[in-house]
Amino acid sequence: MGSAGVPVVVGLDNGGTSNNATVLTVDGRFLVDGLLEIPSEVGAGPEAAVEALARAFDGVLAHTGAPRESVRAVGLDTPGPASATGVISSRGSTNFSQPAWRGFDVRGALERRLGLPVVYANDGNAAALYAHHVHFGADAAARSSVSAIVGTGLGGGVVESGRVVGGAAGMAGEFGHVHIPLDGLVEPDQPAPVCACGFTGDAESLASLTAIRRNLLPYWLARYPGHPLAAEEPARAAKLVRGYGERGDPLARQVFGQQAAALGRLFTIAANFTDPHAYFVGGGVVEAAPEFRDWFLATVAGHTVLRDEQRAVATFALVPDRDMAGARGVAIAALEAVRGATAPLARGGAPA
Repeated sequence: MGSAGVPVVVGLDNGGTSNNATVLTVDGRFLVDGLLEIPSEVGAGPEAAVEALARAFDGVLAHTGAPRESVRAVGLDTPGPASATGVISSRGSTNFSQPAWRGFDVRGALERRLGLPVVYANDGNAAALYAHHVHFGADAAARSSVSAIVGTGLGGGVVESGRVVGGAAGMAGEFGHVHIPLDGLVEPDQPAPVCACGFTGDAESLASLTAIRRNLLPYWLARYPGHPLAAEEPARAAKLVRGYGERGDPLARQVFGQQAAALGRLFTIAANFTDPHAYFVGGGVVEAAPEFRDWFLATVAGHTVLRDEQRAVATFALVPDRDMAGARGVAIAALEAVRGATAPLARGGAPA
């Protein structure tokens, strides 16, 4: 638990349904072991959502016993697209569907509400930063990584020297919309996959839950007549297919094999841009039984084309603590802002 006189930062992970909160001390100790969630109220509009974030802030301080005066900064992450400073895209987004959200400065609004500095990152960047620091620990500031987070869409992040690469508009690491070669990846008679953004053949058009529903399952179900998933409503079938994959179902392994191969091609592109020390995969696809998870990660690695020199130093690993990665990652970003330097964590996310 917290104690008076120990400076801390608070991490707030905002989602479409819930806010999760954590507290990180300036010496790198997380004071919350698991999820600490409350409703996010995002669907009720910006004003209600900012109040919900303030309640999450108050709640995590009460939970840990950290006094408010010990808080030096707050980290906030939300789903994208949003600017580097936390202004929701003027085109809106899946999670922020109400017109009032378009162009809304959620970081600035929370900063005014709390009267504390607020540091912003999108949720993919936050998870990428957390994975990087957990994996490399005290060496984080001297290492680089890329992360692909497979969810409803495909998010991610680029970390260089322990810090997230945000980009001029805050949209670096939007791996979902990087085009990947389709030759040899999709079957000869398989329709070219189309992303919800309108692109054809970007990474998200294959490696996302939306891609399973829209592009992959319709094709593979036609080739496995009588499969039980054919009787399910498409959105439900897309969520059930991972369970079949865990049990070695041939159709499901075809679906996830294409997803893993797509991520491998994405990482091949990343290797030639940033040549990172580590490649991380996260999201629901790897929150699975160990055999399936290991098979999926090995398939990603097998489709990532690296030079011998790169293969000798590269690591492929999973983003840990999926549900907590956002809050913890954005807390690290806030602590970086406070200290003006990276904050090493012990390996495995244990207290430093």
